[in-house]
Amino acid sequence: MTTGARGDVSILDGEHEVRLLYTNRALANVERALGKSIITAAQVGNGGGGIYDVAQLLLAGMEAARQESRATGRAHTLADAYAVMDRVGFTKTANAVMEGVAAVLSYGTDARAPDEGGDDPK
Repeated sequence: MTTGARGDVSILDGEHEVRLLYTNRALANVERALGKSIITAAQVGNGGGGIYDVAQLLLAGMEAARQESRATGRAHTLADAYAVMDRVGFTKTANAVMEGVAAVLSYGTDARAPDEGGDDPK
């Protein structure tokens, strides 16, 4: 069972699944890289974020997922993120990224008890 503020999503890249993991730490890394808040970066198309912002968010999700899986090999790069975006398209990428980001940002806002499907406040 996964607990805490996490957004775990996937993008299907052909026959390969690209797993993305978003946590507060991953989002803080994006803020540092972009020099702006995640709230601004997540406003794609509304004067906030753009293609570069989505690529940075994609990279953060890919790298957090890689680290959690304890995979060996090199860290993902921005070039890797752009390669995924080029193959699957901007809209599909942005939708998956924003789904994961939204899960983290909205964690704890559900007032229902955990046994009723609400967020676990622990």
